[in-house]
Amino acid sequence: MKKLSVCILFGGMSPEHEVSLRSAESVLNNIDHSKYNVFPVGITKEGDWILYTGKDYAKLPTGEWKSHPNNRRAAISPVRGQGLLSFEGDCVVRERIDVVFPVLHGENGEDGAMQGLLQMAGIPYVGPHVAASAVAMDKTLTKLVVDHAGVPQAAWQLVRRGELDNHMENTLDSLELRFRYPMFVKPAGTGSSVGVSKASDRQTLHAALLAAARYDSKILVEEFIHGREVEVAVMGNDNPVASLCGEIDSGADFYDYDAKYVTDTSTAYIPARIPEDVAEVVRDAAVKVYSSIGCQGLSRVDFFVTYEENRVVFNEINTLPGFTSISMYPKLFAASGIPYSQLIDKLLELALEAC
Repeated sequence: MKKLSVCILFGGMSPEHEVSLRSAESVLNNIDHSKYNVFPVGITKEGDWILYTGKDYAKLPTGEWKSHPNNRRAAISPVRGQGLLSFEGDCVVRERIDVVFPVLHGENGEDGAMQGLLQMAGIPYVGPHVAASAVAMDKTLTKLVVDHAGVPQAAWQLVRRGELDNHMENTLDSLELRFRYPMFVKPAGTGSSVGVSKASDRQTLHAALLAAARYDSKILVEEFIHGREVEVAVMGNDNPVASLCGEIDSGADFYDYDAKYVTDTSTAYIPARIPEDVAEVVRDAAVKVYSSIGCQGLSRVDFFVTYEENRVVFNEINTLPGFTSISMYPKLFAASGIPYSQLIDKLLELALEAC
């Protein structure tokens, strides 16, 4: 039986580059190499594509992978049938690629850009397709879809970068009229809590808006929801299924980038510490959000469950969630009976099915 050729894309030019390296390390260590011909292709922060020819995947997070002596410059051709191209001097080596797993987070990785390239190339890939990726990446567009779907979510307001340049005081006044402190401030198009702040007064709100504006021209400001942070992994194409619910206790003011990837303050609870009937509401809402956006393959859908009333409130969706050794997506499906290596198999099958 012919082995499938799988290209694992990682790195990228987004602020989530380092997270992608850790995710790819875990995927490459857990994929069944006896089943697949695996081609790891890293994208540097400068945008260079490199076919990594080493076998020590621990070198990905350290950056050492870039200097392996047998590495080759690489590219995926948008011309159908060309597959993966790598370059040895003046020679071009072509490799058939049956499916791509874009282990990429953030800009140009999960926003539809890479998906568009792979679509043009006619190569199946893991995860939602172009439109769903773009909508889910822009939190303000996600909010509009979720509103239409009737799933409860935090009250929100869009702020544009130009408003900060010309009308900062008016913007602050408008937000203070709309929301009580604290407020959450987020760039519309980042993941992994990059650029996210919790504002407790006018001064910190001012700083939070400027911080978010470094990453995106669109800024999302949300009311604060006092509740547990509950996450659900969803997988599937036409008939998606939800995992057990998991809960994150950040051990910090909120579940920011450091709490996710740098410090060891956060604690995960699987299953989440919520009643079973509430967990069912969360899982149903996760599938509804996933389907409303038009996702395929996989996504992680995040909610708040309020402490007082166990009210379920949508937070956000991640179409290419973290796959590190501590990431919730693989841990949730492992707890639901699908270990990491089998999860990769299923995601590759779904990619081939959806093409």
